Amino acid sequence: MTEASLAADNSPSPSAPTPAPASAKEEAVDTVRFLALLAIAVLLFRSFFLSPFNIPSESMQPRLLIGDYLLVNKMAYGYTKHSLPFSLPLIPGRIFPRTPERGDVVVFKAPPAADNDYIKRVIGLPGDSVELRDGIVWLNGKPLPREPMPDFVIPVTPNMIEAARASGTLPCYAMEFEEVGPDGQRQCRYRQFRETLPNGKSYAILDIVPIAEDNVPLIIVPEGHLFLMGDNRDRSADSRFPAMENQGIGLVPEENLVGHALVSMFSTDGSASWINPISWFTAARWNRIGDGF
Repeated sequence: MTEASLAADNSPSPSAPTPAPASAKEEAVDTVRFLALLAIAVLLFRSFFLSPFNIPSESMQPRLLIGDYLLVNKMAYGYTKHSLPFSLPLIPGRIFPRTPERGDVVVFKAPPAADNDYIKRVIGLPGDSVELRDGIVWLNGKPLPREPMPDFVIPVTPNMIEAARASGTLPCYAMEFEEVGPDGQRQCRYRQFRETLPNGKSYAILDIVPIAEDNVPLIIVPEGHLFLMGDNRDRSADSRFPAMENQGIGLVPEENLVGHALVSMFSTDGSASWINPISWFTAARWNRIGDGF
């Protein structure tokens, strides 16, 4: 072998071309593409699987308090345009429909405008007769059993005060229901009962004072509609009231259903301050997290 051939054999082989570094423009495009895909994935998940919902009022006390945050099962009753953000009319009618069971706690678009999300309990299904006599619910001609429970006592929290100020009411139903607790803090005390439906589902309700809507004439729930009530019978604009914006919801079409309340994922008393990180933890009501329905 010649020296020339040895030199040729030992010469370095040509290396693969080095890829050119991505330009700032290409990186920006990739980032935007990733964020867009992520937003679409979150949107689809919230539209068709699980979605958060927060409690802004006292209408579902004692089960739900102002400041509770829930996960809502969007698959439970099928899909309509109300499953989508802003009720975009992209779903015709109702897909995979299922009627709730009595006692289900449901989130829905409130009649008549169907602009706002409400949360109530299902009392009457299509074909049921519903009547109220002195606060007792009569379902299909029979009164729902009601048993006294210990009083419901709740501390007056900052978010209760804020909600009362916004609505022009008091944190407690009336001053006669407010007291000072053993810790020196303000609290509300209400009469509490356990109500039981024919399917065996039972839940706590509040019936604080006699009101006009404690007596409601017989109503036959039409096909495709539901009779819904809040557990706080004296602070709930529900199916006892005609459908008027911010006053009542009447009989709610099933196509207005958004989902089934699944589990409490967080709760706060409203005392947290952004500039005080410690308050983020002290404001949380940890014992309410994880409660199912």
